Amino acid sequence: MCWSAEADLVAGVVVSGFGLACLAQVRRAGQLPLAALPLVLGVHQLIESAVWLGVDGRIGPGPAQWARTAWAVIALPLLPALVPVGVLRAVPGAPGRGRRTALAVLGVLVAAALAVAVATHPVTAEADGHALSYAVGVPYAPVLIAGYLLAAVGSLLLSGDRVLRLLGVLTGAGALAGALLWRLAFASAWCALAALVSVVLLRWVRQDGRPGAALLSARRVPGRAGRSGPR
Repeated sequence: MCWSAEADLVAGVVVSGFGLACLAQVRRAGQLPLAALPLVLGVHQLIESAVWLGVDGRIGPGPAQWARTAWAVIALPLLPALVPVGVLRAVPGAPGRGRRTALAVLGVLVAAALAVAVATHPVTAEADGHALSYAVGVPYAPVLIAGYLLAAVGSLLLSGDRVLRLLGVLTGAGALAGALLWRLAFASAWCALAALVSVVLLRWVRQDGRPGAALLSARRVPGRAGRSGPR
């Protein structure tokens, strides 16, 4: 992924397929924001395929600018709000709701600042080896990136759900790898790596989605047995 227009196109189709499968498995309204994440990431890869075409000169400057802006809208304002708010809705009864709420508020604030940057600065992209480097003119970029990752990865790690915690570990590792290996291409690389864990969300959405559901079920069995015994 992120190696060429063709690679992003194939990756986008595959990840979008996972996204449609996730949405088809949804059983609770609270699951919808996170269940939609793989489809969002898949569309993101398809858009980046168009960005590659613009960098390669295979489409005109107008469509290329639209592709870069659409890519930035998803990567910058949308994801840091969607993930923590989605976690908050997905696990409403799990312990630590106050911390998840604080991370959701942080994500919305970061998203608002990034939305202003995207709206007021042209988005540029250039090839950096086999990845793309984007520039938006984000003020206080290190602070906003730190808030972005804290809100998105932190909310998953504090979700109280085993599968979502796994997703947080994988996404955090992907962010670290992107920062170490690609540096200026961090955003592009991290979004591609995050798309790879969409299969984890498919696993999550197939389960009940309530943290501790198995434990609660196990606790109910002895209770039922006790009530059915001699009185």
